[in-house]
Amino acid sequence: MLQVSYIRDNREQVLERLAVKNFKQPELVNEVIELDRNVRSTKIYLEKIQMQMNATSKLIGELMRSGKIEEAEAIKTGVTELPGITSLKKLKDISKDESEKLAAIEEELYQKLVLMPNLPHSSVPKGLTPEENEVVLENGDKPNLPENALPHWELATKYNLIDFELGVKITGAGFPVYKNKGAKLQRALINYFIDEAEKAGYSEVSVPLMVNEASGFGTGQLPDKEGQMYFVGEDKLFLIPTAEVPVTNIYRDVILKGEDLPVKNCGHTPCFRREAGSYGAHVRGLNRLHQFDKVEIVQIAHPDKSYETLELMSLHVQGLLQNLGLPYRVLRLCGGDMGFASALTYDMETWSAAQQRWLEVSSVSNFETFQSNRLKLRFRNAEGKTQLPHTLNGSALALPRIVATLLENNQTEKGIKIPEVLVPYTKFEWID
Repeated sequence: MLQVSYIRDNREQVLERLAVKNFKQPELVNEVIELDRNVRSTKIYLEKIQMQMNATSKLIGELMRSGKIEEAEAIKTGVTELPGITSLKKLKDISKDESEKLAAIEEELYQKLVLMPNLPHSSVPKGLTPEENEVVLENGDKPNLPENALPHWELATKYNLIDFELGVKITGAGFPVYKNKGAKLQRALINYFIDEAEKAGYSEVSVPLMVNEASGFGTGQLPDKEGQMYFVGEDKLFLIPTAEVPVTNIYRDVILKGEDLPVKNCGHTPCFRREAGSYGAHVRGLNRLHQFDKVEIVQIAHPDKSYETLELMSLHVQGLLQNLGLPYRVLRLCGGDMGFASALTYDMETWSAAQQRWLEVSSVSNFETFQSNRLKLRFRNAEGKTQLPHTLNGSALALPRIVATLLENNQTEKGIKIPEVLVPYTKFEWID
């Protein structure tokens, strides 16, 4: 959530950056500023009323002690009007009315603030669609497959790795069943990604797969993405769309020590996404699922170092792709393709040789103070004052499209060659 003080002091810049993100309600900026003005003026008035109440209470006490009981009672109850003196009862009534007015204004301000997305970083390009994302770099040679090369969904059937129809029977489309070496490959990738994250200094956590509304709000999924999350109505819980939500919420309402930054966590979870409105050839096989596994890396960083941290997190993900031998590219997302809470996002895509298209396998984002403000997550700086840290996260990595490109790009007449780094985890070199 944006900080009101920043909006108030940087109105033109806020409007400019929101325009990059194609925000459709720029009028909220002026409304927030006006409501903030009302909040501050009401608070000042309430402080004056409180001062009057204190002075009047002191006067009543002095009159009581001097034996002027009737005069004291008149000032206290207001039954008798005294020149130049407002009764304590009237002051209390004014205070009550103004407090209720303040609460209403603050609630209206809050409701407008939560509708505003994070401001994009100055490096974020303008644009409306994924086609306008900026290609930062491309790495690796695209494999040349024979003409009879198969897409991963046919390879999965040929080698009895994944049963899509069985998943439909058990649950529905988008819930595949992994079998035999397909299941072992899944587990191998998870363990490899976790091990690499731990080598990079991330501490593993195992977190719940359902979260409450406060957690969804804290990381910005609510109120932005209700329609994309599965909701358990009776218990008012949401199935997690990513481990980012529970892992980051570990630190909700926490004050960290400045010297403990950065905080680095990683975790593997299944992820659940309704993917409402998804259809067509691009969602075949593993291209888009309602349930999939992912290893997530999360950092809480000092504001002065968060963009350096973002680059290091991007390099970590790129290193995984390089070790797997997958050609990939890195995109800087344009304003119109960015998430609600993100200030800057890099997407990593691998080249699917059989489908002849790029598949997104990771997003790495810096949220600056947007999440920490919602989470009421702070750290104590060198001066002893509390300050909002920056939060970051990234997929390291999401499994389905990694599996898809591994199967497709490594297919040979002999079978499917397993990348060398995975063999200690799979215990086999070939799928044949």
